[in-house]
Amino acid sequence: MKKILSFTVIIALMVSLLSACSSDEDTSASASDKKVVVGAKNFTEQFVLSKILAIYLKENGFEVEEKNNMASQVVRQALENKQVDLYWEYTGTSLVNYNKLDPLSDSVKAYEKVKEVDKENGLVWLDQSPLNNTYTLMMREEKAKELGIESISDLAAYMNDGNKLSLGADAEFATRPDGIKGVEKAYGFKFGSSNIKKMDVGLFYQALRDGQVDVATGFSTDSRIKAFNLVNLEDDKGFFPAYNAGITVHEKTLEKYPELEELLKPLAEKINTETMTELNYQVDIEEKSETEVARKWLTENGLIEE
Repeated sequence: MKKILSFTVIIALMVSLLSACSSDEDTSASASDKKVVVGAKNFTEQFVLSKILAIYLKENGFEVEEKNNMASQVVRQALENKQVDLYWEYTGTSLVNYNKLDPLSDSVKAYEKVKEVDKENGLVWLDQSPLNNTYTLMMREEKAKELGIESISDLAAYMNDGNKLSLGADAEFATRPDGIKGVEKAYGFKFGSSNIKKMDVGLFYQALRDGQVDVATGFSTDSRIKAFNLVNLEDDKGFFPAYNAGITVHEKTLEKYPELEELLKPLAEKINTETMTELNYQVDIEEKSETEVARKWLTENGLIEE
């Protein structure tokens, strides 16, 4: 009888221990059960930014699924429908393309406005980044230094002094009121129609590099600016709309993981226009992988360990 009781006690203890272990495992799994879907659009800059975000989140205990290579409207709808939890967006894109509002050139005002209107869409903008992928007027660095031109005001003064320079731009941007016509009005100068060479989007960079034009329109973080030794002229009167990047999160995701707001602050703080141009260059020109470039940047900035 004693043997039977002893055996029963042993079995009971074993069951108790196993239950305790199982309970511990369940608690641990629950504590680390943090899953998010990171989205991205379909161009180099977005691939790099999303990879930075995904790696950083993984290193901070999140299980991450990546959904990239989506058109702008598609990834936005995916966020609204919570098919993705968060991704990098641009203030100007959200204001104009999604919310049908007028663009704003002031970065702070654009951010505050888009933060307000997207809140009504159930989306939260985390901190805005200094990265501003907006329109730009570019010159060859050597030519700009030779003529003493650093800003669009310098360009206007040079041309108003009786000098002529040619411009490369696509047909639409050359005539839009928020394009070259608007720039000329805001800064008080004119290229003159005979000095504007219209070409397909994307050909400006090579045409400028090869000396076919003196000035060209472009996008401020394009890798070819660095590759072709070009320089962005400072938009010192703030004419072009703000397209600052920021991480947008579905409100339900942020409710579930409120720590994301503080956790992701360093990403917004450390990525500026110059940094992004360099990272794009490493992928487009040096043909490095987005993963390699993203991990190296995170490590160099002390955001993850090697």
